[in-house]
Amino acid sequence: MSEEVRSKVQQNLDLPVATTKITMVDLPLGATEDRVCGTIDIEKALTEGVKAFEPGLLAKANRGILYVDEVNLLDDHLVDVLLDSAASGWNTVEREGISVSHPARFILIGSGNPEEGELRPQLLDRFGMHAQVGTVRNAELRVKIVEERARFDQDPKAFRESYREEQEKLQNQISLARTSLRSVKIPHDIRVKISQVCSDLNVDGLRGDIVTNRAAKALAALRGREEVTIEDVYTVIPNCLRHRLRKDPLESIDSGLLVVEKFCEVFGYARPA
Repeated sequence: MSEEVRSKVQQNLDLPVATTKITMVDLPLGATEDRVCGTIDIEKALTEGVKAFEPGLLAKANRGILYVDEVNLLDDHLVDVLLDSAASGWNTVEREGISVSHPARFILIGSGNPEEGELRPQLLDRFGMHAQVGTVRNAELRVKIVEERARFDQDPKAFRESYREEQEKLQNQISLARTSLRSVKIPHDIRVKISQVCSDLNVDGLRGDIVTNRAAKALAALRGREEVTIEDVYTVIPNCLRHRLRKDPLESIDSGLLVVEKFCEVFGYARPA
């Protein structure tokens, strides 16, 4: 809660509640620190003669999604701002005699090409999961993608309509999974083995353990189960740990494969063909 809301709760005042869609905020590479954090409302200062706070992108992204394209090219001072907010869930602004703190809890999603520059390790560690996107090699699938793209260019509205039923089905599935997530359990022996994999791979800190447990529970809920299975962990653990392994320039094997091999060894799991 912000200070204003907390004071109302303490005074037992009624709070207006509204249900809205989760917001998705795009953080452009050229954004200034004032635009991201917030600044003084110049219009109110000039017209009303009062010091007022104008919220930034972090305030807008609270309880929503903050998306950064080419996150590896983001300026260092903005990276520091994101790190502070991601760690504490709060954004504090000190400007011209005004001190304002507000909640800034968001899901951080970033994309980028590693060949254009590496991501700072501190920020990389803040991403719970890391997905690698590669070029499709199957010729039939490539043709299908080209045809779908052409169909979209020809009639975007009809293209979206053709997938509306699938989208709604997925939307309902996610909504149901979010509702049932609290009741999903992870057996103790699976928790121990997850931590054993992290320990054997020399993963620093405990964030890898925490994220893997959370991701496995989320996947189990999405699949409509109330208990996590080894298959759930097998699906999510490469994405949760591959970016947390220490880089070895002489290592030729992909870090995701290293995670899978260690998982199979610890869990005694036979990798599907």
